[in-house]
Formats: sequence, structure tokens, C-alpha cells
Amino acid sequence: MNNFEYKNPTKILFGKNQIENLTNEIPKNAKILMLYGGGSIKKNGIYEQVKKAISNFEVIEFGGIPANPEYAVLMDALKVIKEENITFLLAVGGGSVIDGTKFLSAAALFEGETPWDILSKNIRSLKGLPFGTVLTLPATGSEMNSGAVITRAETKEKLAMGGPGLFPVFSVLDPEVVKSIPQRQIANGLADAFTHVLEQYMTYPVNAKLQDRFAESILQTLIEVAPAILKDTSDYNAAANFMWSCTMALNGLIQQGVPSDWAIHMIGHELTALYGIDHARTLAIIARSHYTLNFEDKKEKLAQYAERVWNVTEGTKEEKAKAGIEKTTAFFQSLGIKTNLSDYTESYEGTAQQISKRFEERGWKGLGEHGKVTPSDVEKIVEMSY
Repeated sequence: MNNFEYKNPTKILFGKNQIENLTNEIPKNAKILMLYGGGSIKKNGIYEQVKKAISNFEVIEFGGIPANPEYAVLMDALKVIKEENITFLLAVGGGSVIDGTKFLSAAALFEGETPWDILSKNIRSLKGLPFGTVLTLPATGSEMNSGAVITRAETKEKLAMGGPGLFPVFSVLDPEVVKSIPQRQIANGLADAFTHVLEQYMTYPVNAKLQDRFAESILQTLIEVAPAILKDTSDYNAAANFMWSCTMALNGLIQQGVPSDWAIHMIGHELTALYGIDHARTLAIIARSHYTLNFEDKKEKLAQYAERVWNVTEGTKEEKAKAGIEKTTAFFQSLGIKTNLSDYTESYEGTAQQISKRFEERGWKGLGEHGKVTPSDVEKIVEMSY
């Protein structure tokens, strides 16, 4: 097992009726900017619950943060933060709203030339404007980590950011919100969380037995609850296990002491930036090709995964490993998610070369757990995903 340091300061309020406890978590005399997305919270009752809970505070609202939080929209919110002397941010939404809030947390205190530098120059944020979250869509795990991904439509880019200053002070996780989520978003959440675990698990063995078991248990839980939550979003037990699995998939715990990959995400982000494909679906598009091209490096863990998670007990190590890839693709498809780029766009020709060129220009010449997935490899992976 590798050396590691681990600290996660986010307080979690999990369960029914936890939104009403918001007032106890926000600093006294705080001036709040409440951020949310397209307005679904006003249809499912969450807006009213939050507003009631923070009625003793001065609150300004900023709605309209889109899926794949858009830089231009967030810059409008940043103006409000500075003009109104906001002291606390409250994100009410899914990963996109929370990621956008993290960017604003960093940008509010950023002293550089332009806030885009935080992303384009990969500047780690050691301190940010304090913020909390009310999670409305389990998927990204952003409610309990310090990372974010921001999109810029102007340049068709989607870049990551983060740093120890960007953990939420608290996050409210009420599984009852799941009952109002459309099935497409439930499927996306399952696929997103599943791939988050794979990115931290599907590498190579370092004798981190407990970390492997943690990761495998999250994968098994997602597989188990997927049919139930897709069938009935009002199933509280299924919703609770779904929500907590999504959080645990990316709160930093399972990546301690082990190598991580993240190449699938890096490539997937480009597909979203270029074509607007849902983030989770880009991961399903890329996973099979990535594992196939890097089969020799991942063979040990692929076989272990097939045995422990999918109960594949027969065959050679290579056969089990290949079965692991097939089972993963079949799982995504069982969620109603298509796994080829051509299922989403007719303009896929040349995409592989375009993404490879972008990686080359950014200096991203060695992705993956071994740092050896080159732009040329990326081109092959994307072409295999057509």
C-alpha cells in the first residue's frame, strides 16, 4: 500500500428532514448567495424547504446554472458575490451546481489576472469563500470532495480544478429528493458513481486489501440497487443506498494508498465539450476501449474485479479480465445507456484526432496510473469507441 495523508472536513447531514437543520450550520450574520440550476427545485418542494430553513438570513438567489456549469454564467454570479459582499455560498442542486459553486468559492478570493487561469493553469485553491450544499441529484460525489469541472462553451473546453480550500463546510443528503429525479438522471448517476470507483480501483495491485474491498462493496451496492431505484424512485431504502454510494465513490476515501487512473474522465470531458453528451454517458462510451487498449497493465485488477464483483469463477486470468470488461459494458447498457459514440452523433469522424491534438497541445502526454497513455493512445481509444 502506498503512503497517504487523508483529511475530509465536510460535515454530512444524512436522512429525512435534514434540510430544516441548515440554519444551525451556516455562520451567524452570514449574507448568503443561494445557487441553483434550471428551477426543478421549485417544482419538487426543495426550494420551499431551503428558503424556510434559512429565513433568518439575508439571502440573494442566483438560478440558471446549467448542466456542465458554464464559465460565462458563473462569471455573472461572481459579479453578484463581489457587488453584494456575499460571505457564504449555498449550492442547492446536483454536481453541476456544486461544481459551479466551488469555482465561485475559489474565484471570489482569486487575485490573478482572470479566474479562467484557475482552470487553464491548474491553480490549486488553498482557500475559498465558505459554502455548503443541499444535494438534489446523487452522482458526482462533489458534495464531499474538493474537486470540480467547469465548461467554457466559447472555446469548447471542459477543465478540472480543485484544492484543499474547496471542501464544502457541510452537505445535506436527504434521500427523499431522489423520488423526483427523472430516470435518465438516475441512470447517469449510477454510471457516474460506478466509473468513479473504477477510476480509483481498476489500476494495478498494491496490496491495499481494505481499499479494494471498500471499492468492490460500492460497486456491488450500485449493481444491487440499480434495478430497484430505476423501477421505483420513491423506494427510500434504495434511494438512501444509491445516494450514499455516490458520495462514498468520490469523497477521497477509496483512493488513499492506491494508484488512480482518471484517463476515462479526461477523454470523456472532451466528448461533452464537443458534443454536449451527458458526462456519465461519455464515461460509458470510453471505458470499454480504454480497458481493452490497456489490457496488459490492468489485467490483474480486471480479473479480480470480475471474480469479486461479478462472480466470474471460471476461465484463465485473461478470460476473467475480458469478462470484467464485458460485464461493465453490459451494466451500462442495462441502465439504458448506449456505449458507442456513433449512438450520440453522426459527426464522430475526426473526433479521435481532434481530442488527441488537444491533449498534445496541453502537454497531457502521459495519462493513467502509469503515466504512459499518450495522445496517440487517446486517439486509438476514441476511435475504438466509435
